[in-house]
Amino acid sequence: MSGSLLRSVSTVSTPMHSLGAEKKKKTSDKDPGSPLKHFVTAKKRINGIFEQISGYIDESADFLKIAENFQSNAKCDGLDIVNENHINQVEQFKGKVAGIAQVISRDKMKVAFFGRTSNGKSTVINAMLRDKILPSGIGHTTNVFINVEGSDGYEAYLLTPDSDDRKTVQSVGQLAHALCGERLEDSSILVKVFWPKGRCALLRDDVVLLDSPGIDVTPDLDSWIDEHCLDADVFVLVANSESTLMRTEKNFFHTVSERLSKPNIFILNNRWDASASEPEFMEAVKKQHLERCVSFLVEELGVVDRLQAEDRVFFVSAKEALQSRLQKQQGMPEEGGALAEGFQARLFEFENFERKFEETISHSAVMTKFDQHAKRGKTISSELKEVMEDVFHRSSQQRAICIEQCKEQSDRLEVTEKQLDLLTQECKDRIREMTEDVERQVSSAMREEIRRLSVLMDEFNTPFHPNPMVLKVYKKELHTHLEQGLGRNLATRCMPNLSQTLELTQTEMTERMEALLPPEVRQQCMEQSGAILVRREPFEANFHLDIHNLCADFQENIEFQFSLGWQALVRRFLGPKTAKRALMGYDDTVPRPLPPAEVGEVVLAPHVQDLIAQDAEIMARVITNLASIYSRSSVGVLVITGVIWKAVGWRLIAVTGGLYALLYLYERLTWTNKAKERTFKKQFVDYASDKLQLVVSFTSQNISHQVQQELSGNFARLCRQVDIAKEELQREISQLNTEIDQLEEVQQRAKLLRNKAGWLDSELNSFVQQYLHGGNMSG
Repeated sequence: MSGSLLRSVSTVSTPMHSLGAEKKKKTSDKDPGSPLKHFVTAKKRINGIFEQISGYIDESADFLKIAENFQSNAKCDGLDIVNENHINQVEQFKGKVAGIAQVISRDKMKVAFFGRTSNGKSTVINAMLRDKILPSGIGHTTNVFINVEGSDGYEAYLLTPDSDDRKTVQSVGQLAHALCGERLEDSSILVKVFWPKGRCALLRDDVVLLDSPGIDVTPDLDSWIDEHCLDADVFVLVANSESTLMRTEKNFFHTVSERLSKPNIFILNNRWDASASEPEFMEAVKKQHLERCVSFLVEELGVVDRLQAEDRVFFVSAKEALQSRLQKQQGMPEEGGALAEGFQARLFEFENFERKFEETISHSAVMTKFDQHAKRGKTISSELKEVMEDVFHRSSQQRAICIEQCKEQSDRLEVTEKQLDLLTQECKDRIREMTEDVERQVSSAMREEIRRLSVLMDEFNTPFHPNPMVLKVYKKELHTHLEQGLGRNLATRCMPNLSQTLELTQTEMTERMEALLPPEVRQQCMEQSGAILVRREPFEANFHLDIHNLCADFQENIEFQFSLGWQALVRRFLGPKTAKRALMGYDDTVPRPLPPAEVGEVVLAPHVQDLIAQDAEIMARVITNLASIYSRSSVGVLVITGVIWKAVGWRLIAVTGGLYALLYLYERLTWTNKAKERTFKKQFVDYASDKLQLVVSFTSQNISHQVQQELSGNFARLCRQVDIAKEELQREISQLNTEIDQLEEVQQRAKLLRNKAGWLDSELNSFVQQYLHGGNMSG
């Protein structure tokens, strides 16, 4: 690593005014093994690590926001994955890392040159930079702090504290002379000189050189140190080898040592070329200076041990080194010009100083600049790892809770479906039983009302008249009366028991269905309507018998009929139907089915029924024949009269005939509208009873169907409530499954970010091991 600066390929010096017009002639990089590369590579490495940490924090912040948004919209009870503390902590880390990254990007190796006035500080800096950058020589005394650092442009410029305007390189010399010529009130101000990195290899490696006024120009050394020296990695005391270390110089570095813990201090005994005039005393003087400098570093300051102190003291001639390097850049021999004897030894000593300086400043800068950054980075990565570990465990626990809730809801849904199937079948059976029972009740009640139809007929008091037009209106009103009366009587008989049974059945179904609903649904229904099933209207059975159409073909017979007349006797003796066949003179041979037996009637055997039918048929034939004979000839009347007269005598016949005539006359006189009304009502009752018997089954089935519809409708509405609850359960299960998948994603991503934080921590550990503890200076 020795002589690394000398091995740099120099550029040909160009006039100041042509820097902006020409392209830069680049010098070759410093030797790849230069100790300065250690700082450069360390800075690049830790800057890359903090860029990764910054990206990791942004990724973590986005992840936490997504997780918080998912948490706020989740269905799973008690979901707590991310809290405000997590988010605030990451946001704070974002600001801290951004600040550290900015500091790292500005971090450079800083060396501060101090000494008494005119000891050659500026010349030493120029020699190290291999160019006349700072004013030096007779009449050029630096009276302000001048900071020299590299710039990426092609032109040199400077900045002064009183202005942000860049002053071009042509004014650098003028301003430097002005600063030297004028006595400024404040010697602690800082002028920054930016020199193109392409023209100086030392500045290319992030080295900043600070030139200072003489420490003997002001007693306010504390402010100098506070403002300009606290961030310095190396201090170079430029002493005059023609004199010993002065009290002023020692006091300054005592103050520096108090402010900084073991600062890195180099002592350059400049102008050592003056010893060439007295070679016989050179070694003795050198030994004397070396002993005093080592004693100052070891015993007074205590910054190094004696062995290290000997490597911190050098005897050089900065003027000769600068002249030699400028001649080399111009293509001239290094030893050309008026150089004193022993120049090569002094030049080698300067190169040795540069090598030791580079090793020290690189190692010191890495330690002072990056050690705290690495520790802060480890703290941040460690805390972020804890955050992600916490989120990982929380999401794992919440996922287990959601899985358990999903299983409970699935089991609940399965039980609900099974119970609903069983309850549906039971309710169907119960509805069927009730409808059959209602059908029996209505059938029985209707037969009873048919038997009492004459009572209802007697209640009809509309005036009767045999006129056909009046009779038509009379029939219509009678139909309405019977319709309303029968409906009212049937409702009175059936509805109390029917309503009670219906109420009990609906209550039972509601209670059974209510047990299948979730508690929150039951509570909601009770709050909204006060009941699980809201009744639309009370049930009312419709006993519609349609008497008008049923009895539309009724034909009354209100003509006078003598009770002892021939037709009346035949009708009374044979019955209405047989008498009709006999009197009308035809034989009804079409077989007719027997009507169904009524409840409680005695059903005769078939052969008994046949015998009775045969006897009735024989009697009808005999009377028919007699009537036929009587109708053919009036002789039959005389014959019969003669037979009776011979048997009982004419007096009895006369008396009987008289009584017969009186009875006929009586009946004829009493055949009034009242009698006609009674006959009409009796005929209508007989006719309506027969017709109503035909619709008993239909009416009872109609009422049972109404009951069935009422129960089925209520049951369907109850089932709908349960179906809604089932659908809600299914939605909750689906949402829980989605949340379980999302929680698994959160869990996996938190695990990934946790592992990434561990990886960043290992990267920082590797950096610390390589650059801070490993002592690797090769970069």
